[in-house]
Amino acid sequence: MTGISEILVLVLLITCILILPRLLKGEPARKVASSKKITKLGAKTRFSIILTIIYPVVMALYLKPWNDNFIVYISYGILPVFLCWSIVWVLSGKKR
Repeated sequence: MTGISEILVLVLLITCILILPRLLKGEPARKVASSKKITKLGAKTRFSIILTIIYPVVMALYLKPWNDNFIVYISYGILPVFLCWSIVWVLSGKKR
């Protein structure tokens, strides 16, 4: 029975230390506002994300990397997507 009572004492201490001061203070807990506003994705960005998913899948179906074409699949299926997003990332940083 000492195990259960020790757990209950710990729960009581955590409640007293963390929750009760907030309840007795009367002020709501402040939320930290993020410095950046979340922007909605544009049509071009959404289309790019869809192509990022579809292109490697189509290339995998065409090249069949499971039949010893793995290097060719990386070269023509994964690497172009990586390079395009890298260019977008560099250009977006250059605009800011």
